[in-house]
Formats: sequence, structure tokens, C-alpha cells
Amino acid sequence: MLELDQHVIAAQPDFDEPKVRDEFRRVVGKLRTVVIHCFDPRVTGGIPYAVAEALPDQDYPGDIVEFLDDHGRANLATTTTIFPVVNAGGKADAGALRSIAVACHLFDIDTVAVVHHTDCGATHFTGQGMFDAFIRDFHQDLSALWKPADIGCITSFEDSLRLDVGIIRDSPSTPRHVTVLGYAYDIDTGNLHPVAHSPGDPTAPRGAPWR
Repeated sequence: MLELDQHVIAAQPDFDEPKVRDEFRRVVGKLRTVVIHCFDPRVTGGIPYAVAEALPDQDYPGDIVEFLDDHGRANLATTTTIFPVVNAGGKADAGALRSIAVACHLFDIDTVAVVHHTDCGATHFTGQGMFDAFIRDFHQDLSALWKPADIGCITSFEDSLRLDVGIIRDSPSTPRHVTVLGYAYDIDTGNLHPVAHSPGDPTAPRGAPWR
């Protein structure tokens, strides 16, 4: 049986976090853009490609390449520049903000793009309707977890994207040098439409350069 815990690098007795972080960045050294989008299977294969085409110097899905690490061992790396974060509606929820923070810690992220798409399930129901259906169908009450407005249903693409860009911009999980973009994706044409733009501060601290 595979000894899983031996693959938890942070649990090893000789763990050196700054060193390991630097080594890990060699594996994903080109990642620079977080893309938040919906889990709808009709768009998971299209939205990251569309963002890669819309932004300069992007590569998605990139190539898998082999290299020798500092110990002479073969390792795999990727040339992709895009880190997808997938959730219901492509919203700037708590999970997305946590993923942004982790991505900015591990990689040299300079852009976050949040993308909503036409014919999204989040445009087909209301938060209150979902709460009512949970009680009716499953005999379970969601009100202890969220308010109906927290579900993130989309009633206006422009309002929703501007709200999410603002949430990402104002969150401490987003470093100030990061640019935040909001796009609407047309599921019929594959076209990406810019809706909101919050530029990063080029003078903000971002740690030692490594890319």
C-alpha cells in the first residue's frame, strides 16, 4: 500500500518552507493568471482558452516538460500560465478568495479574471427558491449556513461581475499589485466580453522576483 504521508512534504523532519516553496515554483514557474469560472461542463473547456487568447503572453493548457531537480531526480513541470478555479456560477466566494491567496503565495500571480457565462445555471433560479426547494425536496434547512443572497444567483451580468471584481479587489487575499478583470463569456460563440477592470498597483510590494 502506498505510504501517503511520506508525500506530505511539509510533514517531513527536514522541511524548510522557504526552500521548498522556491523549489515548487520551478515546477509551475510560468503561472501568472487565476481564472475563476463556473463548473458548467459546457464552458470548462472554453473559458480558460478564451482568457488565454484575450490576455498577452498566456499559454493554456501548456505543455508538460521533464527536468532534473537539484538532487538530480527527474521531475515534471508545466508551461501553462493559467490556474483555473471552478465553482458554481464562477463567483468570488470564500473558496475562490482562498484559492487566490494560495495561488499568490505559491506562484507569481499578477492577474485574476472572474468570468460569468450566458445560459448559466445561476441565472435560472433564485436563492430563496433554492432554500424552499431544499426544505421541500430534502427536508433540510439551509438558512443556518447562508442567506438567500449569499448563494450568488446572477440577475445582471454587469452588476454581478462588478460586484465580484470589487470583492476580489478589496479582499486581503488579493495582493495590491494584482490586476482584477471581469468578463462575460458567450456560450454560443465562445467570445469573451470585458465588463470590469481594476488595475493593480505597480508600486505595491510583491516579494522577491523569481520568474
